[in-house]
Amino acid sequence: MKSAKNNEALKQLAGHGAATLVADGMVCGMGTGSTARFFIEEVGRRMREEGLRITGIPTSFQSRILCQEQGIPLRDAQDCRRIDLAVDGADEVDPDLNVTKGGGAAHTLEKLVATMASQFVVIVDESKLVPRLGTTLDIPIEIILPALGYVTEVVTRLGGEARLRMGLNKDGPVVTDNGQLIIDAKFGLDVDLREVDARLHRTPGVLDTGLFFDLAAKVLVGVSDDMSVRTLERKA
Repeated sequence: MKSAKNNEALKQLAGHGAATLVADGMVCGMGTGSTARFFIEEVGRRMREEGLRITGIPTSFQSRILCQEQGIPLRDAQDCRRIDLAVDGADEVDPDLNVTKGGGAAHTLEKLVATMASQFVVIVDESKLVPRLGTTLDIPIEIILPALGYVTEVVTRLGGEARLRMGLNKDGPVVTDNGQLIIDAKFGLDVDLREVDARLHRTPGVLDTGLFFDLAAKVLVGVSDDMSVRTLERKA
């Protein structure tokens, strides 16, 4: 059984592997989450010890704080038209390198930054590889508050079960960095998630879903067999 310590080591391998892709002068999307933290810390080390110069685009308040701690100069996404490289973790990765994100409720900005990037690289440990999206994580949907009832009904019509995400250490629902709410939707294996994603994007009140289709150029996976990084690349 894989230990928590070993799992952290695999995340670190993937994060450090992605940091080698960062070149001087790049504008880089800085992801959110436990694996992205290792990427940010390694980029910070390279800046201090190797003289690397980059500008970071944070994807959440959490990643902003981490970048500031590492001395990484920052810009906001709204001030950019293009990004050279975006690196982020994922909650799930399927065989076609589609991913599910949003366990940390930051997927709307994460998807914007990933889409703006010339190259979007995902970093995970091997436990995040799944045969189908939605296997281990319900699909996160960021919504505005007035849309709660309607979006819940739309999810039901699409064959899913929706629940409002509640805070663990606070009373009430989770509130995103955008000041909005998260619905987590569970769908059966017979449901076409691409169609679900397309339908939700046509639904008023939905900001974005945690389904990232056809965005990742490559996925760096920390594997335990030989404690190495395996690179998975999207098929042309």
